[in-house]
Amino acid sequence: MDIDVLGPLDARIAGVSVTPTAAKPRKVLAMLAVHAGEVVPVASLYEELWGEAVPRSAGTTLQTYVFHLRGLIAAALKQAQVDGDPKAVLLTQPGGYLLRGGVVDVKEFDRRALEGHRAREDGDFHAAARLFREALSHWRGEALVDVQAGPMLEVELDRLNEARLNVLDRRIDADLRLGRHHELVGELTALVARNRMHEGLTAHLMVALYRCGRRGHAVEVYRRLRQNLVNELGLEPSPALHRLQRLVLTADARLALPAEAEAQLEHVG
Repeated sequence: MDIDVLGPLDARIAGVSVTPTAAKPRKVLAMLAVHAGEVVPVASLYEELWGEAVPRSAGTTLQTYVFHLRGLIAAALKQAQVDGDPKAVLLTQPGGYLLRGGVVDVKEFDRRALEGHRAREDGDFHAAARLFREALSHWRGEALVDVQAGPMLEVELDRLNEARLNVLDRRIDADLRLGRHHELVGELTALVARNRMHEGLTAHLMVALYRCGRRGHAVEVYRRLRQNLVNELGLEPSPALHRLQRLVLTADARLALPAEAEAQLEHVG
C-alpha cells in the first residue's frame, strides 16, 4: 500500500484507492498512515475519535471501522488482481493496529531530510540543498488537509508542519551559502509575509536583499519584524538578529561572503 499524508489523504494499492469517504474511518486511516509500520495503540485511536468522551461502545465501533478499511483493502486487491490478505496489510497487534505501507510520503520526507541535515553538517551545501528540495517535493499542500483532525492528529500535524518549516529554512540556508540570493528574494518575501515572526526566515531575507544591493529594504524587513514582535508578544528580536541588523547598517564586508555571512545567523531561528 502506498500512502500520502503530506496533502490530501490518499492510500492506494496498485493505483486503486482504499481511502474511505466517511469522517471517522478517515481519521483511523490517517492515524495508521502517519505511523505506518508502527503499532498505533487502541487508546490513541479512542482519543483521536472521541476525545475525552469515549463511549462504552468504543471497542466495537473501532473494530467496525477497521473491518470497513479491510473491506476497502480487499476490494482494491481484487480490482488490481493482486494476491494478498487484508489482515496482512492492516494488522491487529497486542493493544493496537499496524498498517504496512509501501511508499509512504512522510517516511520519504523524513529520510531525505535526514540525509540533507547530514550533508549540511559535512559542509556539502550543494548536496544539502538538493536533498532538502527532494524532501519538500513530497508535500502537496497542508498535511491531511481533508481530514477532520482530533487531538492526536493535531499533535502530529504540528510536528509535521514544524519539520517542514525547519527543512525549508535549512534549504534556504544552503542556497544562500551557495550565493543564490537573487533567486531567493521573491520566495523569501512570500514566506516572511506568511510567517511574520519567524526570525530565521527574516534573517535569510535580510541577507538576500543586502546581497542584491537593497540595503534599505533589508533594514525595513527587520523593522517590520521588530514591530510585530513588540506589538503582539512584547518581545525584542533576538541578539543574533540584532547583530545582523548592525552588519547591514554598517555594510559589513562579511555579508558579501556567503560562508562567513551565514555564520552570523547560526543561532537565529
